[in-house]
Amino acid sequence: MSNGSIALGVIGYGYWGPNLVRNFSNSELSHVVAVSDLDSAKLAASKRRHPEIAVTSDFAELLRNPQIDAVAIATPVHSHFELALAALKAGKHVLVEKPLAPTSDQVRHLIDEADRRGLTLMVDHTFLYTPAVQKIRELILRGELGEVYYYDSTRSSLGLFQSDVNVIWDLAVHDISIIQYILDEDPVAVSATGSCHVAGSPENMAHITLFFESRCVAHVSVNWLSPIKVRQTFVGGSKKMIVYDDLEPTEKIKVYDKGITLNAPSENAHQFRIGYRAGDMCAPHISTKEALESEVEHFVECIRTGASPVSDGLSGLRVIEVLEAASRSIAQHGKPVRMEQPRRISDRARVA
Repeated sequence: MSNGSIALGVIGYGYWGPNLVRNFSNSELSHVVAVSDLDSAKLAASKRRHPEIAVTSDFAELLRNPQIDAVAIATPVHSHFELALAALKAGKHVLVEKPLAPTSDQVRHLIDEADRRGLTLMVDHTFLYTPAVQKIRELILRGELGEVYYYDSTRSSLGLFQSDVNVIWDLAVHDISIIQYILDEDPVAVSATGSCHVAGSPENMAHITLFFESRCVAHVSVNWLSPIKVRQTFVGGSKKMIVYDDLEPTEKIKVYDKGITLNAPSENAHQFRIGYRAGDMCAPHISTKEALESEVEHFVECIRTGASPVSDGLSGLRVIEVLEAASRSIAQHGKPVRMEQPRRISDRARVA
C-alpha cells in the first residue's frame, strides 16, 4: 500500500478486465500496477490505453510483486478457483468475477483460506452495487411493498454463448444474487428446466423457480437465443409492486400503488370478495453512478477496515449452492431439489 493507495494487479484483460482496470485506475483510493493475460494482443491493448501499467503473460509475477496489495480476477470460470487460491496464499486480497468458483466445495476452500489469512475475499456481483437494486432493497426493508409475494425476472439476449458454463451460470447468477440481497431469505428448494439447441454446447435457455418458507416465490427466465435483449423484473408485494427495467436509461424503477383487497361479507366469513386497488405510479430518483465504481470503492474500503463485503465469500457460496441445485434439477427434468439450512428473514445480520 503506497501513499495510502491500494495497489492492484488485474488478471484477465478480455471482456470485463478493461472495466476493472479503468475503475481501479480512476479511483483516488487505488491504482493498478500490472495486468496479466495470456493473449499478447490484449496486453498490447492494455498498454495502449494505460502505458503506465506493466503487462505480463505470467500471472505469478503479480503474486510475487510485493507492491501489489490485491488482485482482481476476470478470467474464464474454470480458472477462478486456482487463481484465487494462489492469490490468497500469496497474501493478496481478492476480487473475483462472478461466479466465485465452479463448485461450492471450492468456494468453501477459498473462504477458509481468506479467513485464515485475514484477507478480503469478494465476488463481483455487480448488480448488487447498482443504485436501482439498492433502491429496491431499501423499499422492501422499509416495508413499502408489504409482504413480498413474488420476484419474476426475464434476462435474455442473442448470445454470448459460453463454452465453460451454461446460461444459468452466466445470466441467472445475476438474479440469484439480487434475490438473496433484496429478500435476505434463502430458498428452501429449487426447480429448473433447461434446453440446449446447439450441439456440443451447454444449455442456452432455462427457467428456474425458487421456493421460500415465506409465501414468496421467484421465477427466473434466462435465454441466449432471444431476438431482443430483455432485462426486466417484477417484484410484487401486498401493498405495492415494482417494475425494474435495467435497459431503461432513466426510470429504471417504477413503483405502482396497485394490488388486491380481500373483503369477507359478514354473513359468510369463508367467502371473500376480491377488490382491486389502483393508485399512483412513481419513479424514484436513481443515481447514475456506475455500479462498478461503487463496487471498487467498497472493495478498497473493506481492505482498509477489515469489514465484510456485501458480496463476500459467504454471499458467493449461497449463490453457487443455488446454481448447483438448479443444475441438478435440470438433469432431473425439473424435479425440485431441497436446499440445506436456508437462511431466514429473521436471521438478518447486515443491512447494506
